[in-house]
Amino acid sequence: MATRKASKPRTKSRAAGAAGGGAGPKLLSGGNPQIAKADGDAPVRAYIEAMPGWKSGLGRRLDKLIERTMPGVRKAVRWNSPFYGVEGRGWFLGLHCFAKYIKVAFFRGASLRPPPPGASKDPNVRYLDIHENDPFDERQVADWIRQAAALPGWDGR
Repeated sequence: MATRKASKPRTKSRAAGAAGGGAGPKLLSGGNPQIAKADGDAPVRAYIEAMPGWKSGLGRRLDKLIERTMPGVRKAVRWNSPFYGVEGRGWFLGLHCFAKYIKVAFFRGASLRPPPPGASKDPNVRYLDIHENDPFDERQVADWIRQAAALPGWDGR
């Protein structure tokens, strides 16, 4: 009977891959990192570190802004995207990488004032798409984060 060789975990950082420790997470179409579903800061950090190019720096900036704005924020990776929420109240925000931008989804964004600019097929959801050279209004995004976290969140169903 043949024994199978154990496979290495696929969630190593790009730095580990560059140092000869194996490849980092697989990038899906559009450059979105494939990170296993998990709760906590570690899988979100793994996702952010695996974001290609300039997106990783902006991902770190967004993550820090969310943490500063909502101390104790709940974090997880679901459907290969970081989610942010309030314990017992659901998710209020998600991130997703596309080829040329990062999409910030506010799950109850239609209730925010002013609403984020991007419309969705879901009338409750609004998006902020951030391209590489777009200005980033940190005060406005922090205000949307505060407003979104105060609303009932999305339960993921």
